Amino acid sequence: MNTDLSTHDLFSVDLAAIVHPCARRSAPAAPLTNHEQIGFDLGWDHAHHGITPSAPYAHEPSPIRSGWLAGTATFGARTLVPTPAVRQWLQLRLHAWLRGRSVELFQVTPHYLRQVAATHCPITREALDHSAEHARRATIDRVRHDAGYAAGNLVSMSARAHQAKAAHGFEASVEIARRLESATAAGSNTAPAQQDGLNATQWGRIAVLCSYVTPLPHARAAELPMLVLPPNRLRLFNPVQALQAVISQQLLRAGWSQRINAIEAQLHGPAVRRAFRSFFQTLLPRVLEAGRPADPLRARWAIEDAWSRAGVMQRWVRFASMLSAKRCESLLSRVVAGGLLPEGLRIDALADAEATEGWCLPTKGYVPHGLMSAPGHETSSGGAASIGRTLH
Repeated sequence: MNTDLSTHDLFSVDLAAIVHPCARRSAPAAPLTNHEQIGFDLGWDHAHHGITPSAPYAHEPSPIRSGWLAGTATFGARTLVPTPAVRQWLQLRLHAWLRGRSVELFQVTPHYLRQVAATHCPITREALDHSAEHARRATIDRVRHDAGYAAGNLVSMSARAHQAKAAHGFEASVEIARRLESATAAGSNTAPAQQDGLNATQWGRIAVLCSYVTPLPHARAAELPMLVLPPNRLRLFNPVQALQAVISQQLLRAGWSQRINAIEAQLHGPAVRRAFRSFFQTLLPRVLEAGRPADPLRARWAIEDAWSRAGVMQRWVRFASMLSAKRCESLLSRVVAGGLLPEGLRIDALADAEATEGWCLPTKGYVPHGLMSAPGHETSSGGAASIGRTLH
């Protein structure tokens, strides 16, 4: 099972992003490469929203300028409102285009970027702002760097965390976190060891974040503490982590006690139920130590911090080892069917092929070279939208 976590309404429609280029312009006079077509589309969308491309693209010859001029001639003053999300969408696409990275455009729309937006960085927990030169500037980052900008692979974080993470994946981040923990424990001063401005705890969060989109053996995924709850709309590839997230997020909504008891009743066998009860009765006091924060953000942090406790992890691993990936999938299905998700949370499952559709994994997230398959044929810079079961 692959899951995609969100707590936002999926049914809002962003009309500014829904117009398909095939229906809105004629084919260029000569065949374009994929890279040129994407640049032309980007210029066209700037014109569609009445936005002049940044220098030098509005003045020097480029596919972006060509698309912008064609779009300006077509739309004139009949443009769409350039909301902040639209500007971020265009900037993300420009950033990707300059590096040859793919952007899947069927789902990655301005509306989608609003869904993945966050007020605080999940790695550093610092408040995000939009100051262009600030380390706390909000950025949209790909979690897997061998994949493109696609639904399920994007997260909002600070520029500082983004720059530190760079192309580090799950295993590399685990090793950095371990090395920094050892260096801090062995150090004579009180300042924790850091790499690229992040300490061991923050690198541990990066490792867990990367693990969500990294297929892992069940036993390996089960031994990971949920140091950061899955950000909105991030896809989870490991069923045991999806179960971990569902259990954790129960505590963020009223009525969790009844739902947890009902989940326990869904487990097969008294030994498994005892292991689950032992785990949850260890997790709960660690969460309650933080009080009962009225701020939902600090409530999330209290749950994340509880997962760092050794006793919690010992009992979680004992319980999770009694399951398998298939049994986790089955349990999640029963939780959904039984209406045991907290209000505002929804789970949808994706088939393996759907989970990475549009991620451009064969080209490691880069736009394929070559000409468009046919003149005027539209590319989404990555692939089709993936549809399936999702955890929102």
